[in-house]
Amino acid sequence: MNYIKAIIILFVLLGLTVTEHAYASPEADHEHSETKIEGPNGGTFLSEGEFAVEITIFELGNTPEMRVYTYLNEEIIEPDKVNLEVVLHRLGNTKDTLSFTPEGDYLVSNTAITEPHSYEVYVTASTQNNRGEWHYESFEGRTTLSDRVIESANILVENAMPRTLRFKDQLFGVVAPVSGQAASVRAVYPGVVSDVFVSIGAQVSKGQVLARIRNSASGASYEVISPIAGEVTERFVTAGEIANEQVLFEIVDLSTVWVELSAFPQNIEKLKVGLQAEISDLHQHERISGEIIYIAPVMTGGHIARARVLIENKDRHWRPGMHVQAEVTVGEKEVALAVNMNAVQSFRGMPIVFAQYGNTFEIRVLELGDSDGDYIEVKAGLVENTPYVFMNSYLLKADVLKDGASHNH
Repeated sequence: MNYIKAIIILFVLLGLTVTEHAYASPEADHEHSETKIEGPNGGTFLSEGEFAVEITIFELGNTPEMRVYTYLNEEIIEPDKVNLEVVLHRLGNTKDTLSFTPEGDYLVSNTAITEPHSYEVYVTASTQNNRGEWHYESFEGRTTLSDRVIESANILVENAMPRTLRFKDQLFGVVAPVSGQAASVRAVYPGVVSDVFVSIGAQVSKGQVLARIRNSASGASYEVISPIAGEVTERFVTAGEIANEQVLFEIVDLSTVWVELSAFPQNIEKLKVGLQAEISDLHQHERISGEIIYIAPVMTGGHIARARVLIENKDRHWRPGMHVQAEVTVGEKEVALAVNMNAVQSFRGMPIVFAQYGNTFEIRVLELGDSDGDYIEVKAGLVENTPYVFMNSYLLKADVLKDGASHNH
């Protein structure tokens, strides 16, 4: 007894006319899942009396195709004598209507079967005297969760949409005072300091009196005033001392400061004056935006060039000598579609995201492009405004793999 006859007898004994699922639906009750019936070529076997078809997926590289064998009375029917149509109903209300061409002893689809191979399959086949219609489910990479589980697992979703990718270089540097915003205050004439009115840390305005000195030559007193607004960072004098040519006070205006960034050759090629930089302290406590105002024309002996950023410092958080890091936006690209980098998982070696359709989540295989570290360009595999999981998508992958995400056809 050959293989085909054994299958037909089994159908008669079980009262079946068609086979069931090529894949068990992830959301189906496992107690009611049906056993897949395979044909002689390892495909899904469908029968209507003595007329039968066998659906297989043949994969050669990245172009999977559907191959369909037809049988009558246990014998292969020549494929050019069969009319065949297969419609694949996918999540998202999309349909793939397949046409076929005879090849060897089977019919081959004229278009590739795109991933995922997850769909409801509607088959219509006929010869001159025979006709059959079948429907079965073939699901993979799919799972259905209740609202409670979605909320408790903190599965978050956003829509895929066009975005502007901003490419950034990360550099490190040190905060420094702005040249011209610091002053060393000295006595105009030698004399004895009679009064000192400020201490280290005092905020002074331009023209404010800092000290009073009695001129040794004339005996007249005069005032020492601040040439700029800023903070007293050093005080080198006390009342009763003699002031000659030494520095009495150091005043620094720290309302704005420089960030001196170290740039290597690969960075310098992309940097230019006017680019925006996001500065943060090494503990990520504070962030502020600034603009590159200067790039040194020469490199140091260590092949490092200086790129200077000017930032506001009204609350005095950015102290000279503080080590910081910077993300400099070195380029932008408008893309038609992008997804969050956190959403991308690997499934059988392919990059995927999980698209959401109500409470059902299913993989979408992506062709990816450029990334700015936060979002990545999607060239194919996803439609604009499709909701996709960007937070905790790994939980869905684990659930799919647990339920058996095999790739048999």
